[in-house]
Amino acid sequence: MSAHYQVIEQMLRHKPVLKADAKLSNDLGLAHWHNNHDLIELECPSHHTLSLYVADGLECYRRTPGGWRNGGAPGRFCLMPKGLESAWDVRGPLEFVHLYFTDQHLLNLAEQIWDKAPSTLQLNEHYFAEDASITALYQQFLLTLDWQESSHQLALSSASNLLLIHLLRTYTQCQWQLPRVTGGLSPSQLRRVQEYIEACLDQPLLLRDLAEQACLSEYHFSRMFSQSLGISPHQYVLQRRLLNAERLLQQTDKSLTDIAQQCGFSSSSHFSNRFRQFRGFPPSHLRQAQIKHRPQDN
Repeated sequence: MSAHYQVIEQMLRHKPVLKADAKLSNDLGLAHWHNNHDLIELECPSHHTLSLYVADGLECYRRTPGGWRNGGAPGRFCLMPKGLESAWDVRGPLEFVHLYFTDQHLLNLAEQIWDKAPSTLQLNEHYFAEDASITALYQQFLLTLDWQESSHQLALSSASNLLLIHLLRTYTQCQWQLPRVTGGLSPSQLRRVQEYIEACLDQPLLLRDLAEQACLSEYHFSRMFSQSLGISPHQYVLQRRLLNAERLLQQTDKSLTDIAQQCGFSSSSHFSNRFRQFRGFPPSHLRQAQIKHRPQDN
């Protein structure tokens, strides 16, 4: 992902340690960083960056026309529009997460939601600021999910979309009211989406993949799907993965690793953890019980 986002390229020339990264689309990416005692110059990237301080950061300073300004702390964010030059003096430990996104991604998102898009977007700079919605979305979704786990891609893309919609409405000139979504998916739309999910349980799924099956924007699809089934798309997909895995455990002799892969989990350990949360016991217990009650050959 580093070839596409200049901020990553520039930071890797300094001391920050890249703990994790993920590419959610051509115009959307994540990076998890740790830094300590460093002076960083960022030069006019062609993309926007939303940064959330995860831990420490109390000794992080931003260069301003009036001198170096301090204000970092866990839960605070910095919004750095494209083309912005900035300098940062990190005088102590700092852990933070970046969301990278382009103008084109924001414009496309606006057009999908409101059926109109501004000719240009003016994203307002903020640093060492506080926003409960941004902090909650990062902490509840982006920081709790394994970015490399294929079964988490749908939740990651959904949470990133919510973040960007919040930015559009709060930190640009396009402070439009969100359209009111009433009613759920039609029976034919819901059937197409469910059939697609069942056929692709072994693959990473993104929100745009499901929305395309219903010929809807991601924003409208998420809300209409939830109204139809009472749960979010990523909750439904996880439920279907686990129920399919349960069926395979009961009806086949496939290994836990094979079942995990067939149901869209990147590893048997992640599958086991999710299954335990779902049923209250590990999948190995279900397999052992199945073997115990299987009729014995004479």
